[in-house]
Amino acid sequence: MANKVTRSAANGNSDERTDVFYGAENVLKTELQIFSNATEKIDSCMNFTRPQLAVELELIKKAFIDAKSRGLRIRYLTEITPANVSFCKELMSIVDELRHLDGIKGNFMISQSEYCAPSILYRKAGIAPQIIYSNIREVIEHQQYIFDTFWSKGIAAEKKIKEIEEGVFVHYETRVLEDDQEISHKIRELVEYSDELLVCSSFEGMQMIYDSFLDSYKKVLDKSKKGEHKGIRWIGNIEKQYAKLVKAFLDLGVQVKDVKKLPAMHFVIGNMNKGRELQAAIEYSDGEYVQKDVDDNNDDRGLYTVKKTLQSLLITNEPGYINHFSRIFEELWKKGIDAKDRIADIENGIEAANVEIIENPKGSINRAYDISMSAKEELLVAFSTTNSFQRNMRTGLSMQLLKDKYTRSNTKVRILTPVDERTFHSIEELKMTLPRVSVRDINGSIEAGRITILLADRKECLIIEIKDDTKDNLYEAAGLSIYSDSKSIVSSYLSIFERLWKQSELYEQLKAHDKMQEEFINVAAHELRTPIQPILGLAEHISSRIKEGKIGPKEQNDLLNVVIRNARRLQQLTEDILDVTRIEGKSLKLRKEQFSLNDVILGIIENHRNIIQETGSNIKLLYRPLLEEETVVIEADKARISQVISNLVNNAVMFTKEGIISIEVKKEKKSEDDGDDNNDKEEFIVVSVKDSGIGIDSDIEARLFSKFSTKSYHGTGLSLYISKNIVDAHGGRIWAENDPNGGATFSFTLPINK
Repeated sequence: MANKVTRSAANGNSDERTDVFYGAENVLKTELQIFSNATEKIDSCMNFTRPQLAVELELIKKAFIDAKSRGLRIRYLTEITPANVSFCKELMSIVDELRHLDGIKGNFMISQSEYCAPSILYRKAGIAPQIIYSNIREVIEHQQYIFDTFWSKGIAAEKKIKEIEEGVFVHYETRVLEDDQEISHKIRELVEYSDELLVCSSFEGMQMIYDSFLDSYKKVLDKSKKGEHKGIRWIGNIEKQYAKLVKAFLDLGVQVKDVKKLPAMHFVIGNMNKGRELQAAIEYSDGEYVQKDVDDNNDDRGLYTVKKTLQSLLITNEPGYINHFSRIFEELWKKGIDAKDRIADIENGIEAANVEIIENPKGSINRAYDISMSAKEELLVAFSTTNSFQRNMRTGLSMQLLKDKYTRSNTKVRILTPVDERTFHSIEELKMTLPRVSVRDINGSIEAGRITILLADRKECLIIEIKDDTKDNLYEAAGLSIYSDSKSIVSSYLSIFERLWKQSELYEQLKAHDKMQEEFINVAAHELRTPIQPILGLAEHISSRIKEGKIGPKEQNDLLNVVIRNARRLQQLTEDILDVTRIEGKSLKLRKEQFSLNDVILGIIENHRNIIQETGSNIKLLYRPLLEEETVVIEADKARISQVISNLVNNAVMFTKEGIISIEVKKEKKSEDDGDDNNDKEEFIVVSVKDSGIGIDSDIEARLFSKFSTKSYHGTGLSLYISKNIVDAHGGRIWAENDPNGGATFSFTLPINK
């Protein structure tokens, strides 16, 4: 049948008609006729398969060239893809303008007086089997409107080609495809033009790939073997019926991991030269239970599966979607088990790893007992609290149970637990009873977690929640538990246990180091103190004899004063070291008494005036006591408070060459801002030492009250650290601030007990 008249002009004009022509010869003849009859322009709207035909079919190519030579304006609209970019480049030389439009499906040509639309299969590039022709004015105007609309949305071919070639992809869109042929084309395009593929799908999806796209996957995997592709990673839940199919893909070079309880997601992410693209299956068609083979030899690797096809496919290059699904894929990949291991388990009849939540405390305790008794090589236990350890020694993981079980076997037992006075004796008894049991102090490392961890033979684990740590009964204290023999879960908790075990080693070493340091300081201080006393006694005796005129000239007296002063300085250093030891050992004792703060401060001032006079410094010491009362009586450790004030005055003298150092005492009440609604506000004394020296160095201001904080060649940097701890022990606080006009002020508070 050559043609079929489908419509004549409504106005009765027999020259206007719409025909359908069949056969490749008639189709080609109709298209060439439009080229020949055109006098002004030719507009072509074609899908991505047509540019190849336009440049490879000599008659069509010649028709374009002849039309252009006659001065016709030729516009061509298509979808430019990595697959047809070379044809589009050639087509640009034989048309006036070429534009790109994503997803264009239309196939039609329009001149000033004629219209034709070849009807073709979406993915084929051959001549169409039939064509619609019309010269009816209304049809031409309508189709011209459609073309102009598409044309206005298109982008210049040069820009699109540059995006493809340079990997610059800035046009983002999300579409849903429902046409089978278009879906097939997009899947192939993503696979074949990718440099990496990430696939998350059930293995029904793998079967669909095997049935329909295996050739494309083989091409990619061949490139991967040559180093031209990063390869394919696939995650899914491997069931027994899909083991042979998975092995077929593994043999091809696909990396596969098994993920239990995989979410109902089916997506592929590919990196292409035009950018990254995500394809997600929205809906599968219902299939039938059929037998499929996974190789070409029809051997015994056949399997039964439900054959399904895609009804709709979402595709997007939006970075937000792609990044989200990429993160999902990578997290699942980390948790996955290598497919080879999973298949080996299936072939050996080993069931998939179990993860079980036990909500009944009794069930949790019983499972803990079973695990403890089943261990043959090693049992690892980590308790997060001392109460948990004590409960288990009394009832659950009792000493008698351990003795009965582990004295008759070579099983090693390692226990981590916080250690205090209560647990120390139990641990010592346990070590004496069972030499193969090792116990280490966890030092509260998992206190916040409130859990107990059991690991047996590095193959199974149980994590027990401590619901109420105050209870003595195991069943009342325990909450839910999680049991698993999953390799990944067991290895994770094993890693935690081993890190804590090594940490406990470091903690023991640190304690030993601290003990050695404490002992060294005590010995050093004692050894330093021994010669200090005779030096002081002898120097003071000689000084007194000189005053009586019985020994030497004045110079000898000056030298002896230097000896005395330095000996006292050495004595102070010794006392500072001992104080630091007491503070860090939490053995700093306060001997509180009532005393006059004024008397203490006046004594300190008098002592420092003598020192200043001896050194010849141009410094004046001033004291500003309370205005309303001359005597300030407080209850505190007199010697320690005196030590604090002396330290502050010493520092002021050390960093002031000349000027005034003032000591001020005032009384204050707790401010309203502290949130206390009690009208009887707490009173406290504020003692301040202000100098006119160089001020506080900015480099040490933040750590001023820490050990060894000094930038001076004089002093050890211990006095302020000691002073802070003394003030803290009295319930006060200490601080310092620079004066904008020079110098610094150090202040501390002491509560007034009523």
